[in-house]
Amino acid sequence: MIAVIKHLDWVDRYVDGQQDRVWHEMRQLGSRVREPAFAPQAQAVCDEMARRARSNIETLVARLREQGYRFHQNDDDQTPTEPYTPPGPKAEELLHWLEQRLGPLPMVLSSWIRIVGDVWLVGTHPQWPNSAAADPLVLELAGSRYPNSGIRDYFAEEIEAWQEDQDDPFLLPVAPDHYHKDNVSGGGPYGIILPDASADAHFVGEAGMPLVSYLNWTFRHAGFPRPTGEEAQWQVIHQLSEGLHRL
Repeated sequence: MIAVIKHLDWVDRYVDGQQDRVWHEMRQLGSRVREPAFAPQAQAVCDEMARRARSNIETLVARLREQGYRFHQNDDDQTPTEPYTPPGPKAEELLHWLEQRLGPLPMVLSSWIRIVGDVWLVGTHPQWPNSAAADPLVLELAGSRYPNSGIRDYFAEEIEAWQEDQDDPFLLPVAPDHYHKDNVSGGGPYGIILPDASADAHFVGEAGMPLVSYLNWTFRHAGFPRPTGEEAQWQVIHQLSEGLHRL
């Protein structure tokens, strides 16, 4: 199987619409995806995934604003906040800092930190008052929403606590759970298991799944993967999700 995969054009096939097959083949390789025969194309696929994800996020933010959505923090005051911040000048520095402390990062994380940045879609839609309960997309990896290296300090505290008891793999926290997004006491944060030398990452939320699978599921629901099924919600989701890229 490896000999066959070695000659496949992952990037061309990904762009041509074979995303699921390409991700399957790269995941099957595990850490071997970093071998010279595979690494350049695998990283190129992850970078293209990140560009598509960034385009989806920018589209969703623009459409939500047009519909009167209020982006805010998950606090009692619903403090207004920016929903999307591209990578800042220290994004690559943060990437190397994480690698030095945890070992290899999945290729998709490298792409996300360098190309996408941070997204926070928590808020309230005028036609959907409980939209914050639908688990809006949040991924904070690059620290671009936090000045003065705030996210690095947060990650450093989490890494230090984990190093005291390494019975379990390290879970890099990247988002509050769906209860906390709705300003309700809940469980632990969503995260990504590290270290991991694979192409895709293992995302742990309500269930564990590849990160790209989680993102595709989320974008199919316009950034709100836990709607309750009310007709108004599906109308909003349909309008928001039209034409989004598959990753």
